[in-house]
Amino acid sequence: MGSKYTKRYTEEFKRDAVALVDSSGKTVTAVARELGISSESLRGWYRRAKADRGDGQPGELTGAEREELRWLRKENREQQQTIEILKKATAFFVRTHL
Repeated sequence: MGSKYTKRYTEEFKRDAVALVDSSGKTVTAVARELGISSESLRGWYRRAKADRGDGQPGELTGAEREELRWLRKENREQQQTIEILKKATAFFVRTHL
């Protein structure tokens, strides 16, 4: 959980920071220190960028796959809610029409 003081960085800044790691030959920690950001933040951005390029760990999701998974989970929740409502409606009509 982030604090309410967590900084938000633009996607452009994140891309530039990752590109700096790739092009400079420096470690993630060294680049993060130079930019004045958390090394853990930069490490996460770098890992996700590698996954998006197809260079990630086996089984690691790309950004598009993460977005699709988020959408599918939302869709699943909504369908489960619809099923519950229909079950309750069915039970109500069975009780009132017998």
